[in-house]
Amino acid sequence: MRYPKAIQNLIEKLATLPSVGPKTAERYTFHLLRQSDESLNKLAEAVRELKSKTTLCASCQAITETNPCSICADQNRANDVLCLVEKTQDLLTIEATKQFNGKYFVLGGLINTINEVSPDDLNIAKLIKRLKDDKIKEIILALNFTLEGETTALYLNKILHDHIKITRLAKGLPAGSDLEYADETTLASALKYRNEIK
Repeated sequence: MRYPKAIQNLIEKLATLPSVGPKTAERYTFHLLRQSDESLNKLAEAVRELKSKTTLCASCQAITETNPCSICADQNRANDVLCLVEKTQDLLTIEATKQFNGKYFVLGGLINTINEVSPDDLNIAKLIKRLKDDKIKEIILALNFTLEGETTALYLNKILHDHIKITRLAKGLPAGSDLEYADETTLASALKYRNEIK
């Protein structure tokens, strides 16, 4: 006996999410099946609004509700220091430390030769334009201490080091870890004691 087509279809769709295998997708599906129509409609509406009520900030490339985002629009923040992150989640993690008062830029990924992600697939051209337009004096590379993060940091240092001061978060963060999961104290310390890349 097979599951009804609607159940099988949802299991397959949920299984495409990160860290969700077929068994977890099956558990989620049967959990949803037990929910009220009202609860399912609210979930469906939240999924529909995910794209329709978000946008990319033209300045920093973060996912936001407004363009420009509230950080880019804030005149009280330093305009000459740019914190470079892989994704919007990393931006929010650093922002939660309350240790950084500059602006941000989201790369939209990391160089990954295995998955065929090259520099051209990232927001590097937009970054270079922003560096010229905004007269940035320092870039803080707040990238994960993984092979992909290190590769991306080396590439950016190679193409930018003649034109701008480049610093990197201090290595109090464990190697191979994601910024998104770092605790605020460790991240604040890594930001405060960042090192210049030479």
